[in-house]
Amino acid sequence: MSGIAKKIAFFGGSFDPPHNGHLAIAHVLTAEFGLDEFVFIPAFHAPHKRDKKPTSAFHRFAMLALATIDEPRIVVSKMELDVPERPYTFETLGRLISELTETRIFFVIGADSWTDITTWREWETVLTMVDIIVVTRPDYNIGFEHVTDAIRDRIVDLRADGINPDTIDETGTSIFITDEVQVDVSATEIRRSLRDGRMDWRAGVPDEVAKYIEKYELYK
Repeated sequence: MSGIAKKIAFFGGSFDPPHNGHLAIAHVLTAEFGLDEFVFIPAFHAPHKRDKKPTSAFHRFAMLALATIDEPRIVVSKMELDVPERPYTFETLGRLISELTETRIFFVIGADSWTDITTWREWETVLTMVDIIVVTRPDYNIGFEHVTDAIRDRIVDLRADGINPDTIDETGTSIFITDEVQVDVSATEIRRSLRDGRMDWRAGVPDEVAKYIEKYELYK
């Protein structure tokens, strides 16, 4: 990996709302992969979920900014919010590759996104442009039969032996599977709890996010 000055991970998604699980992913991967920076990229609207309208992108960006305000290596990007007419992941990654010429780029997705990856526009291109980190839960039955042999050949399963920096540094662009993140929080469950008028949702989000949700009466 000569010529690589930095390692940066990018995590795209709706973050509707951002919760403690998202932050745990950022913390664990930054430490275990030796990242210089971890970047959240809130989507204007996930293009493969056009039938599901998310909360305003501006609210979601604000909540992420509040959740990471004291985190020097964790930042929030507006790159997809600034160009909502070009929301596809392969376009976003192409832009990052052209701008960050001396950076090893990691793109982070969850187990659910991995399962649905074949619904993404140019999904095989996405999985070969940069390093991919698939974050799954311990004992979650993640599958690989839905992708091609060429994609399967690039998978590096880190679940058995944990994350070894030598393994990461010695490989080229790969698809890393990790279950190092132990926090299991669901944005869907948080929204459902809010709609039902329960208060248990507060335990799943940072305090600053909880206050923002209450102030602007989101998810009612």
